[in-house]
Amino acid sequence: MLERDLLSIADLSKDEVYEIFRIAQDLKARMSRREFPPLLEKCTLAMVFEKPSLRTRCSFENGMYQLGGHAVYLAPADISLGKRESIHDVAKNLERWFDLITARVFKHSTVRELAKYARIPVINALSDTEHPCQVLADFLTVYEKRVSLYDFTIAYIGDGNNVCHSLILISAILGTHIRISSPAGYEPKKAIVEKAARLLKKSAAGSYEFFRNPADAVKKADAIYTDVWASMGQESESEARKKIFLPYQVNRALLKRAPDDVLIMHDLPAHRGEEITDEVIDSERSIVFDQAENRLHAQKALMVFLIGKSSGSG
Repeated sequence: MLERDLLSIADLSKDEVYEIFRIAQDLKARMSRREFPPLLEKCTLAMVFEKPSLRTRCSFENGMYQLGGHAVYLAPADISLGKRESIHDVAKNLERWFDLITARVFKHSTVRELAKYARIPVINALSDTEHPCQVLADFLTVYEKRVSLYDFTIAYIGDGNNVCHSLILISAILGTHIRISSPAGYEPKKAIVEKAARLLKKSAAGSYEFFRNPADAVKKADAIYTDVWASMGQESESEARKKIFLPYQVNRALLKRAPDDVLIMHDLPAHRGEEITDEVIDSERSIVFDQAENRLHAQKALMVFLIGKSSGSG
């Protein structure tokens, strides 16, 4: 059996992303009727977490339960990856007991190493480089709202972080236009932008643009996306970042530069009054909590997809 991992959103093709969306929409519709197909019956998920979480933990645990499986949460103190036990040995143990691993880690190299040694699918539930599960939920949400992702323009305002990286890559895969606006020194990684350029050539649609001025980025945008200015592990930089990122706040003034029907997006948790104001995140334009809800459905679909691919079915 050849396992199929999801370490980067770029591990998926355009057709595979839409396949996951189709599964997610079906499962979501069935859940609304209180139907819970046991597609992962007797399957088990190891949840290896180095960082705390609300959405990731709740959505994966509930998702496995609703599909007939079982999830085991492994907190930092339970494993201490690379300290109490090597990543190699943790992976070789977990593959004997579980059908899937999802890892929420500090370093992308950690999730890569888990995938290298584990003979079961490994899902990147967040690393310092990417957050593929989040952007699957994000684009599923946009797909529900606007149907077509072609000629859709998303403006990301803020830190060129892991979420930003995955947004750039999925936009290139699906042929969506993405505009990034970040302060000097906080742009997305060059390697990610270069990978997106290669994907854009393959998709023959979509575009990537960078703007220093956020007001320029949101012109003609169908959605404005923002994220915290200091991610977990960057707390010591928080005060300095607040001053640097203040011109990048998503507020009423910035929305005046965007179309009237622009959607507001955020992956949460939000630092209200910093990267986004209350009046914007709580406005009728906001689809923030729809994104959070769709973490459950997108991840259920992803697990079904990976188990099917790894078992040779589907």
